[in-house]
Amino acid sequence: PAGVRLVNTYGPTETTIMATLWEAPGKSLPGLREIPIGRPVRNMRAYILGARLRPTPVGVPGELCLSGINLARGYLNGPDVTAAQFIPDPFADRSGARLYRTGDVARWRPDGEIECLGRNDQQVKVRGFRIELGEIESALSRHPSVDEAVALAKEVAPGRRRLVAYARSRDAKLTDNALRAFLKRQLPDYM
Repeated sequence: PAGVRLVNTYGPTETTIMATLWEAPGKSLPGLREIPIGRPVRNMRAYILGARLRPTPVGVPGELCLSGINLARGYLNGPDVTAAQFIPDPFADRSGARLYRTGDVARWRPDGEIECLGRNDQQVKVRGFRIELGEIESALSRHPSVDEAVALAKEVAPGRRRLVAYARSRDAKLTDNALRAFLKRQLPDYM
């Protein structure tokens, strides 16, 4: 409809929600093949970095890293994960500045917009929740009858994902319901 603006924002919670912004250009939206996440908002900087934290050229995938005043200070009671994800910013002009490693794989487009391509780890997003598949696998593996487990996010309909887990057990009597009950005591409800 006339007068409606479509805006796509990107930002992990580690950056006070919004780090980049892209506005759809007028009537060309139906013809778009990819929807970019845009450019950094004011007071934020975005880098797409490859090996040894070196910037990648246009079109070459790398890890999306963010810096600026909107960056969180780290994770509450998580000094190890904070040290791994919030690193000294090698591009900053002031000491003490930090760079957040998002774990998202992205690339610069020729028009200067950022396109997000996926993750560099096993984190998935299902129903708006960030989920580490390894947590589900680890919880399943703690069941005394489970030898091996794997979890994945399966697309059940376009844009709709569902968590699915598979387990190998030495107990032929172990049921899906028993495993669900076990997981319910181990993991949050959304998992």
